[in-house]
Amino acid sequence: MDWGFYGRNQERQQLRDILNRNRWFFARLTGRRRIGKTTLVQHALQAAPARPVFYVQIPDSAPAGVLSAVHDAMDTFGLAPSQFVRPDSLLAFARTVEQMVLAGYLVALDEFQYFSRKHLAEFASHLQATIDRVSAHADAVSGGLIVLGSLHTELVALLEDRAAPLYNRTTDQLELAHLDIGSVLAILDAHADRTPERLLFLWNLFEGVPKFYRDAYEQGVLAADRKTLLAGMFFRSSSPLRTEADHWFLSELRGRYDVVLKYVARHPGCTNADIESHVREVSPSTAEHAGGYLKVLIDRYRMVERRLPVFAKPDARRGRYYLGDNFLRSWLAALHSAVSAINFRPEALLVDQADERLAQVEGHGLERLAAQLYEERSRRGIGDFALTHRIDGYWDRNDTEIDLVAVNEDDRVVRFGTIKRNADRLLSSIDPLRGHIDRFLAVHRRYRDWRLERVAIAPRIDQALRASLEEQGVIPQDLTDLIQGL
Repeated sequence: MDWGFYGRNQERQQLRDILNRNRWFFARLTGRRRIGKTTLVQHALQAAPARPVFYVQIPDSAPAGVLSAVHDAMDTFGLAPSQFVRPDSLLAFARTVEQMVLAGYLVALDEFQYFSRKHLAEFASHLQATIDRVSAHADAVSGGLIVLGSLHTELVALLEDRAAPLYNRTTDQLELAHLDIGSVLAILDAHADRTPERLLFLWNLFEGVPKFYRDAYEQGVLAADRKTLLAGMFFRSSSPLRTEADHWFLSELRGRYDVVLKYVARHPGCTNADIESHVREVSPSTAEHAGGYLKVLIDRYRMVERRLPVFAKPDARRGRYYLGDNFLRSWLAALHSAVSAINFRPEALLVDQADERLAQVEGHGLERLAAQLYEERSRRGIGDFALTHRIDGYWDRNDTEIDLVAVNEDDRVVRFGTIKRNADRLLSSIDPLRGHIDRFLAVHRRYRDWRLERVAIAPRIDQALRASLEEQGVIPQDLTDLIQGL
């Protein structure tokens, strides 16, 4: 079966609605690299009235490099100098954009956030003048401008900072998140299988990044066993993801935050004190900057997430840190060292090493997967638990640890879960779970008269284990149960 377009129904419709207005628009589309921004625009255009298109990916370079990329794009789209003059400055480029939209073109500028660089910053002011002139007679203009960006904070600063030239100029804003699990399952149904083991392995590695699944499909390894997929995607000279992390974030960070990122990747749920202690140990000269690095990684790059206990106040001081992107976490925690050694060690040995480390990383990945499945099932009205409160793990200073807390306010039901990648560990975790629940209820007394449910989650649970868990008054749920109906 050929590769198709999966998910994104709501976003596609939003873009179609924008295009079908047949009037001037200035839209912002954000999302991480490889999330499918360009592909989404292409598919929306296929369903919209035919119109000319101009697309250029802005390089992170000097003005000359940007103008060279624009000239190359004009050649690619067959635009002759008699149609549009080739710009020789950033001011001329802004005027070319104006000429194109007035001629009915859809202009798409990808990696637009690079115009926040000091040496390119003048373009935003030139573009402001262009947009103001076009907006003055928007109903008479059928063209439009879409700016796409993968560094969210820098792109937003260009468009929404009150001091920015382009402040309050956008007409539409879309943010592209990961594909939902239902869309990932559609990919697996079409090109592999939806076994619990494959879903956990691929979701923990690729999450909802459609380009990664397509790369695996084109390499012929999407339906292969774990080690074959890892070798094909990461360890060979032709492997498509061998340098993906470098292109995505290492070149952007220029090595300044490696120590913090690697530690958080390998110790999900670590505290600020844990991070500072580690940095002090391995790099004493930068220890004083650890807090600042964390703030930048959270606020600017959105690579690290700070999570508070469920029901904690937003200003609570105690938090835990996680990498927010599965691919980045898997790369730093399990793959980077092995891939870096490919010229010095046998491939099979390194693949085995990476696979073993990934299996350890999948423990935390399963917790995130189960939480997301609860949310998607509830949103679609599937199953017997209607979630009304977001779910995360719960912890407190008394060492209370609960992998999943799901709340149904309407029916006054709270569900507590233990989640294990190895199902053999579920039974032994039930008694500790009861103790953690008791400590939880001692602090959050409002739930004492609610119906309490205990659930045990693993990738696969056999019938004998199900029976044993049910005897303990625990609901068994494996991934097959949780993906049913999606």
